Amino acid sequence: MTSANANAPFDKVAIVIGGTSGIGLATARLLVDGGARVTIAGRNAEKGARARQELGERAHYACMDVASAAQVAATIDDTVKRWGRLDWAVNAAALSDDLRPARTADITEQEWDQTIAADLKGVWLAMKYELPAMIETGGGAIVNVSSVNGLSATPSAAAYCVAKHGLHGLSKTAALEYAAHGIRINIVCPGAHLTPMLQKVFDHLAPGAPDQAAAMYSARIPMHRIGEPVECARAIAWLLSDAASYVTGAVLTVDGGMALGAV
Repeated sequence: MTSANANAPFDKVAIVIGGTSGIGLATARLLVDGGARVTIAGRNAEKGARARQELGERAHYACMDVASAAQVAATIDDTVKRWGRLDWAVNAAALSDDLRPARTADITEQEWDQTIAADLKGVWLAMKYELPAMIETGGGAIVNVSSVNGLSATPSAAAYCVAKHGLHGLSKTAALEYAAHGIRINIVCPGAHLTPMLQKVFDHLAPGAPDQAAAMYSARIPMHRIGEPVECARAIAWLLSDAASYVTGAVLTVDGGMALGAV
């Protein structure tokens, strides 16, 4: 897919944090195909190298832990030095390693801290350094990737739900604060998309039987199917683009109707 307007390819610089797999990678792919120059950032160097090779010369990979202020600052600084500016940011990193369902009293302190650090503090750190870079060049657009878990309660996912609910408050507050600087900040809430993170959930729900777990999920979705990462990526690309020039502080749900309740 090229840009939203095929006659006006993207001439933008973007960073996609969490861009080495899943929805982040699908978004980076769309942006590169549309003509943007993109830094993809993530912790897994092997995945990053593969993504960089796939995306080609308009992409750069930065090995980065989103919970580290020093690493986030260095990555944003390197992006601006490498490409000349920063126009767009997609903050899609999420903790997926060793993700396990657990009731509130059964979550360990380490699990709580790791989830909040990656899924909430990491978004704050990213914006802390993205926003000044965008102000320097006259504005920009940020999309923070949340989840349908940020819209309601989900049993056995308290820390994740808290992080995503917090992300909404953070994003909306920043949208108010930086609108006068020409920076738009929006939120996308994906439902079930076929990503490595969802595959881990499937492994917990039905070990050795991913088709059974997928059927359980599909039954809860009014459209009766699991989304492809590119379907959420298209929504993110639209929010970044000038087609959404009057949209800020919005929450866009991309979930096949999941948040409405199963039919």
